[in-house]
Amino acid sequence: MDEAVTETVTRRRVFYIPGYDPIHPRRYRELYRKEGAAQAAISGYDIALRPRTGAGPYGWHVAAEMDGTQVEAEFEVMVWSDIVRGSMSGSIPATYLQLVRTAWTYIASGTLRRLMWLRKGPVIAALYPVGMLLLQLLLSILAGWAVSALVAAGLFALAELAADGLRAAFGAGRAADVVFFWLVIAGQAVAWAVWPVVTVLALRWFKRMDGTFFAYYLMHDYSYSARWNGANPPPLEARMAQFADQIAAALGDDVEEVLVVGHSSGAHLGVSILADLIRDGRVRAGGPALGFLTLGQVVPMVSFLPAATRLRGDLAYLSTRDELAWIDVTAPGDGCAFALCDPVAVSGVASAASKWPLVISAAFTQTLAPERWSELRWRFFRLHFQYLCAFDRPRDYDYFRVTAGRLTLRDRFAGRAPSRSRIDVAASKYTDIAA
Repeated sequence: MDEAVTETVTRRRVFYIPGYDPIHPRRYRELYRKEGAAQAAISGYDIALRPRTGAGPYGWHVAAEMDGTQVEAEFEVMVWSDIVRGSMSGSIPATYLQLVRTAWTYIASGTLRRLMWLRKGPVIAALYPVGMLLLQLLLSILAGWAVSALVAAGLFALAELAADGLRAAFGAGRAADVVFFWLVIAGQAVAWAVWPVVTVLALRWFKRMDGTFFAYYLMHDYSYSARWNGANPPPLEARMAQFADQIAAALGDDVEEVLVVGHSSGAHLGVSILADLIRDGRVRAGGPALGFLTLGQVVPMVSFLPAATRLRGDLAYLSTRDELAWIDVTAPGDGCAFALCDPVAVSGVASAASKWPLVISAAFTQTLAPERWSELRWRFFRLHFQYLCAFDRPRDYDYFRVTAGRLTLRDRFAGRAPSRSRIDVAASKYTDIAA
């Protein structure tokens, strides 16, 4: 592979598009620092990171020496975490309304059934917040009922004591019975009032513990696309246009490669951003090589929805272009991604002219040591980020070689055959594209 390279990369611009993530992009810098050092120790190369200083987009600078070549890489994070936070309702009732609306969108449109044909893992992941939120609601109602029953029993016992006290002081009579009756009624009223209060408090506790359960976070994630049936809301379209401007400016820099990395939901944003750039003639001939790396993509969750005509059109267009190299990396061990599903083909928009993406597997069971795989296999969210982390037994996919090595994305995977387990059967019910 190396012999076919005509130009060694010494300078690279990398644009990382995160998924639906409300957290500050600092987490990606620290992840790169920690995991890059681990991979360098395993693979025997040098890599160092320092924060970017001054104004401008959030990012960091990487200096690496691999295979005898020194490479400088400037990273920028395409930040849309503010949009994500804005879409996360602070209201518990609003989240349950999202649950109903999102479930209806995917079920009534037939999308859920079609997604199940591809991979059950990400569909189960999508159903998880629905089931967990309903379970939390049931447990909260039961907690309210249990406390209400205890309060009712306690107040009934107090009413009996009060009535017995009246009888002992004044003798048996109608007054004691009347007092007992009204105390029982009051006790029942208090008990009934306690029930919803405890239910609400329990629901609020579950919401505070969402860092453990991830039910609210995932519900907001899936409902974000479902709310517009797969179309991009205007604030996101405006932000994507800004991202396109940043990438276009980098394509005019004195670098050998501009690499765009889209992780999870960031993959389908990257598809549309790059499709717009190429359509608008902003990828100049003779400029830096343009690479597009998609990791752990969940494109079908959006492209299968009725109004995703923009995305389906962009998938069809980008798959035919010579201006870029597009490599899609997933792994069957990642239950949150549509592993080895060709996002163009399964969306029903592939054509005879389609040449991208090259779909390959990160093969977690083979690239992670057995003890490491055993540690991570049930940590689903951690595995969804493994593409950005160190591998014990790296093969042709090494995130740090891709982003800070001397080969362009195209050259690194030149001649690489797609995974034999690739899924490229059209599965979407909706295949119309934007005009």
